Amino acid sequence: MIVATARAPRARRAARGEPAPVDWGEYAAAVHRWELITGRPAPYPTQPGRHGRPVLAPPFVEWLMGLPPGWATADHLDLPRTAQLRALGNGVMPQQAAHALRLLLDDLTHLHRPLRHPPDSTTPNKTARTNRPAPAHRGSTRPSGTARTSTVARDRRGGTRAPC
Repeated sequence: MIVATARAPRARRAARGEPAPVDWGEYAAAVHRWELITGRPAPYPTQPGRHGRPVLAPPFVEWLMGLPPGWATADHLDLPRTAQLRALGNGVMPQQAAHALRLLLDDLTHLHRPLRHPPDSTTPNKTARTNRPAPAHRGSTRPSGTARTSTVARDRRGGTRAPC
């Protein structure tokens, strides 16, 4: 009499060359969500290593990073497994890079937005003064044509220098 055990389906799959279904455990919800986002099922996370023990599979890492299939694992690239994992490990997830660029561009936009100050009635009309460039001094780091205004001169005008 043959008794069916829980291992029988696994043995049949192994005989057909199919990997056993992965028990994602506590990560099952996250894996399922990422499968929905990427639009493709999760590849098997391991592959047989040189000595028969399972090792990390590059297609799984590629999938985790949200890269298209074959981005670093295509056969025509002719990369060994270790080079594929090195390339993937040194790469950046496209979603993460896009988010970082969005934040950077928002910061740059904010920094280059002109400041809007209300008109100050105590500041004299700048067009009434003559704007003569100050003589260039030897060793000066100022661009030619820009004058240095002393604190005393600023105080006489009645204004203070606005912070940058």
